[in-house]
Amino acid sequence: MRVLHFLPDGFGGHGGIAQFNKDLLSALCSSPLVGEVVALPRLMPFPPGPLPPKLTYDVSAVADKLRYGLRALHYALADRRFDLIVCTHLNLQPLAALARRMTGAPSVLVLHGIEAWRRPGKLQTRLAASRADWFLAVSHVTLDRFRSWADVSGEQCDVLPCCVDLQRFTPAPPRPEIVQRYGLAGKRVVLSLARLAGEAKGFDHVMASLALVLREMPDALYVIAGNGHDLGRLQRLAQSLGIAEQVRFTGYVEDADKIDLYRAASAFVLAGRAEGFGIVLLEAMACGIPVVASTLDGSYEAIRKGAMGIAVDPTDNTALARAILTALRRPVGVRPPGIDDSSFAAFVRRVHEMLERWSAAGSRAGH
Repeated sequence: MRVLHFLPDGFGGHGGIAQFNKDLLSALCSSPLVGEVVALPRLMPFPPGPLPPKLTYDVSAVADKLRYGLRALHYALADRRFDLIVCTHLNLQPLAALARRMTGAPSVLVLHGIEAWRRPGKLQTRLAASRADWFLAVSHVTLDRFRSWADVSGEQCDVLPCCVDLQRFTPAPPRPEIVQRYGLAGKRVVLSLARLAGEAKGFDHVMASLALVLREMPDALYVIAGNGHDLGRLQRLAQSLGIAEQVRFTGYVEDADKIDLYRAASAFVLAGRAEGFGIVLLEAMACGIPVVASTLDGSYEAIRKGAMGIAVDPTDNTALARAILTALRRPVGVRPPGIDDSSFAAFVRRVHEMLERWSAAGSRAGH
C-alpha cells in the first residue's frame, strides 16, 4: 500500500495537531501493509528530526501556498500510484478530494477540533468536506459537531483519540534549572499549557477562580506556558484582577523543557471550550500530575469523562476553584489507572486495525 498524506504540520511542527500527525505517520509507516507514505506538510517551523522508515517527507512546498497546491497536483496527476489518500486537516481537504478523484484511491479525512465544529465559510471546503470515504475524529464531540452539518453516514466514521509516549513522559523530579528559571521554588504550581489564542482557551476562567484558590493556598502560583497573540490581554487581565504577582507567563517552552515543566507542577488545568481533545492532559497525567479538565469540549474525553482526572464546568468559578484545590491536594508522581490505553502502542494497534478495514473495503469496492 502506498499512501499520500496531506497535513498542516507534523515532524518539525509544534503543538497538539503536529504531535498527532507525527504519531499517525509513524503508525502508518510501521504497518506491514504500507510500503511507502508520501507526506506533504504545509508548515515546518523547526527541523524535522529523525523520520520513520518508509516515510518520504516532501518539504519542497513548505510555507508557500501556491507551491503547495502545485505539488499536490503533481502527486495527483503525474504520480498517481497511490492506494490511500490521508488528509489531516479540513482546510486541506479540497486538495485531498482532488487527489482522490485523480488517482482513484479511497481517502480518509481526519478531524481535530473547532475547524470541523462549524460549517466552513469557504464554498470549496464545504463541497469537499463530505468527499472522503472515511472520517476519523480525535473525539466524539468533534465527530458529532462535524456530522451536525456534514452529510456523512455513521458507517464512514470512527474515533481515534490522541496518544502519549509513556516512555518519554514519566513521573520524576523536575530539573532544578527549570524550577529556578521560572521561579517555582516553594510554590504550588497550577500549570496550563496552550496557545494564547483567545478566551475559549480557558485562561480567563482559571484567573477568575484564582482568588478563591489563594484564600486556602496562598502559595499557589498560576503558570501559563505558551505564546500567542492574546498575551497582552491576559497580562492586563491579571493586573485588573489583582493577581499579577501570582500569575507567571513563560512564553514559548522548548520541547526539551516541557516535560520538566509538567513535573514541576502540582496540578495541571485545561479549562477551555474549544479543545478537540487536549493532548497536554495526557502528557501531564503521564508525568503523574493531577489534572482538571473542562466538561464543555473534547478534553472531557481525554480524561475519560472524569475517570482519570477532575471534570468541571469551567464557567463556574466556584466549582473550578474547588476542582483546582482538590487537584492540588492530590499526590504527584502517580499515574491514573487507564493511562495505558492512551499509549502510543495502543494508538498504533488502532491505526493498524483501521488500515486493515480500509484495505479490505477498498478491495471490495474495486479501488
